[in-house]
Amino acid sequence: MAQSKMQELADFGQSIWLDYISRSLIETGRLKKMIAQGLRGMTSNPTIFDNAVSASADYDKQIAALKMLNKSTFEIYDELTVKDIQAAADLFRPVYEKTNNIDGHISLEVNPKLAYNIKETIEEAKRLYTKVNRPNVMFKVPSTDEGFAAIEELLAEGININITLIFSVQQYTNTAEAYIKGIERLLQKGGDVSTVCSVSSVFVSRIDTLTDKLIDEKSTRESSIEVRTKLEALKGTAAVANSAMIYKKYQDIFSSNRFKPLQEKGANVQRLLWGSTSTKNPAYSDIKYVTELIGKHTINTIPEHTLDAFLDHGVVKETLTGDTTEAQKIIDDLRRIGIDIDDVCKKLLKDGVVAFEKSFDSLLNAIEQKSKRL
Repeated sequence: MAQSKMQELADFGQSIWLDYISRSLIETGRLKKMIAQGLRGMTSNPTIFDNAVSASADYDKQIAALKMLNKSTFEIYDELTVKDIQAAADLFRPVYEKTNNIDGHISLEVNPKLAYNIKETIEEAKRLYTKVNRPNVMFKVPSTDEGFAAIEELLAEGININITLIFSVQQYTNTAEAYIKGIERLLQKGGDVSTVCSVSSVFVSRIDTLTDKLIDEKSTRESSIEVRTKLEALKGTAAVANSAMIYKKYQDIFSSNRFKPLQEKGANVQRLLWGSTSTKNPAYSDIKYVTELIGKHTINTIPEHTLDAFLDHGVVKETLTGDTTEAQKIIDDLRRIGIDIDDVCKKLLKDGVVAFEKSFDSLLNAIEQKSKRL
């Protein structure tokens, strides 16, 4: 079932990537088995690595050995993550080659503390690019205003970039613009644009989490049962509606007269990637952000438990078509009750950068504590 379900999605036009990495996943052969079943790529972030290092003894031996060499906590972190990324990239290499560089990628986050520093983000991404030394690795840079400048520069250098923490249509538009500008610059230098791949990572479930909270706050102040019923009906609708608007913008941009000449010279479409797709609210379907986001030429990066649930009872059926009629109505209805999706997205971007910084600090702390004990 697993193989046919993931392959069915791939045949439709959507790739499934795994939003998880750990040393045991790689060394036990489980990742290799998942790839054989149709998994097409992988993403990682500081939170994922923090959980992997803190919750297991898989990294203890390497941490102890690096500490004996007087490596700093950051240097130990660097060695641990790069080793996992390289190993996973090697396992995905056949997928990368079979799909002509489109799939088979794994992503590594650039230090999130550099999210608002253009120069240092560029330098760190270039350092990681050289150190990892794998063609099928993407380096994650957040979609801050400073991030867009760094993204353009890195793409112009031929480096694969995963633009992360995208929430709003405007952020997505800026992301696509940074990609196209970077590819244009690479072409001007005579570079091979066909080897460069990039994805736009749109975070989904967090939008519903915050919007639902705002709806609940309004509902508690409302005396009319009829109005409360209407408010309740809007819960769980914002995230997919926002994603539908972004998907339409994606279709428009990459079928435009501006991009077509680049595509004719070998440039790849910068695919949309749906991230943060596990269901946070138990009242909703456990595969809500998988089944409601099936659209052609996209990626869904899914935590393992959500992927297992989809393979068990998910149905492959197109749910994103580019028609935004219903999505626009939902966004307009939310604005009418005083919830502006753009304001929600701005807050989530700010909170997202802070959350990744905290996870990064937690990861370094976990490594430091282990290195002392070991």
